[in-house]
Amino acid sequence: MPRVTVYYTQTCPYCRMVKAFLDKHSVEYMAIDVGADKEAAKKMVEISGQFAVPVTIVDDEIIVGFNAQRLNELFGTAKKGELYDVLIVGAGPAGLTAAVYCARKLLKAVIVSENIGGQALESWTIENYMGYRMVTGDELMKKFEEQVRSQNIHMELDSVLGLEAKDGGFVITTTTGAVYNASAVILAQGKQPRKFGVEGEDRYLGRGLSVCSTCDGPLFKDKVVAVVGGGNSALQTAIEMSNIATEVHLIVRSTIRADESYMNPYKQKKNIITHLNTVVAAFHGNALLNGVTIKDRDTGEETTLSLDGVFAEIGWIPNTGFLEGLLEMNDQKEIVIDINCRTSVPGIFAAGDVTNIKTKQIITAAGEGAKAALEAHEYLMRGGIPAP
Repeated sequence: MPRVTVYYTQTCPYCRMVKAFLDKHSVEYMAIDVGADKEAAKKMVEISGQFAVPVTIVDDEIIVGFNAQRLNELFGTAKKGELYDVLIVGAGPAGLTAAVYCARKLLKAVIVSENIGGQALESWTIENYMGYRMVTGDELMKKFEEQVRSQNIHMELDSVLGLEAKDGGFVITTTTGAVYNASAVILAQGKQPRKFGVEGEDRYLGRGLSVCSTCDGPLFKDKVVAVVGGGNSALQTAIEMSNIATEVHLIVRSTIRADESYMNPYKQKKNIITHLNTVVAAFHGNALLNGVTIKDRDTGEETTLSLDGVFAEIGWIPNTGFLEGLLEMNDQKEIVIDINCRTSVPGIFAAGDVTNIKTKQIITAAGEGAKAALEAHEYLMRGGIPAP
């Protein structure tokens, strides 16, 4: 067996998934909490060049993030040709709820997803999901996952590469070479972080630039950081990071657009410095990020900030690249659905943030997932004939 080490933080949901994957495949490993051990964090950076988690070392190979494709290549077994009633793409609130409803209808279902929990994993706290006064995104998604695993539902950590209609059903291929056949498909793969479009962005991702504050936040204890964005997620991240870092720069493109529930605690924080009507113009550093240049959108004046990390909260874009030309999407590349989660292709349904529904919330995504599953069941009971 190879020598495996996992560097993680307690608040990182993707770290948990790496460990769960290794446990599932009976792979022995050493787990090191770099959020609690500064010396271990320093060693992780020296070995990997990464200032972000998870980092997995397999013998001499360095795996950054939760790379389901590479982990499957090393430890998994490709599955070919299995036939399912319903294939669900994505394991966020919509996909996991859809899976439970498929199971209740005795449908043979499989979930294929790069992670379990989706965007919800990255929420520090959730205060508007029924049944919980306050819960972290990771904790809530663990509850969803537990319920799914109690049912007869297959879950595969993989990335969908292609989807095509064939012989009255659908064929799905993945990046690991797995092939699945299904009579119906539910698309619930959510969104991915939007990029800045600034030179050097890719170079510093994981080297001071982070898109997951719950994962990497503990690494920046007593450091200076920036949070970029002006919505609820940005303010929540700035508030949480103000309890970890010594100073937080909040860089807002125009004005702050957040709920009062975030505005009130934000205003009470003394170590958050806010830059309104400002954008990131450049990233600076050597091996690791050590500063940014920000630009005033009105005057063009530029200011350089010395800091240790940047957390991006500038929005999300749909994960629909593999669907080009297959079904109808709007100008934002969201899947167009009707009130019953039906897409323009009979047999393909969609739910959650990947669709054109206006409200992007965990509770509505879960509800849409239930609707999509019930519609898929009805479609299959009609023998694959679309509803009138």
